[in-house]
Amino acid sequence: MKAYLINPEEQSIEAIEINSHDDIIKFIGFDTVISDEIGSDDHLFFDEECFLRGTVGRFQIDNLIPVSGKGVIVGTQNEDSSLSDVVTDIANLKSRIKYL
Repeated sequence: MKAYLINPEEQSIEAIEINSHDDIIKFIGFDTVISDEIGSDDHLFFDEECFLRGTVGRFQIDNLIPVSGKGVIVGTQNEDSSLSDVVTDIANLKSRIKYL
């Protein structure tokens, strides 16, 4: 499914393909992954311990708490949070993100 990888060190957003939560872990680089809703159908997945690790690069989407390190945005459906294609278009996302 279609997702976005945010790399704050390079200040880039890249379209990626994922198949499962394991792919999200692979792209983020850590297995302590949590998520925050960034729209009615999309979630930002990131390393829960990002600030404890001292990961390089930070970003913030809208008014969410800043995130250190890479993040993955993917769509979610239903109450069980099944993964689906990201809904937010990349131009909209770029206008909502700040690199810190």
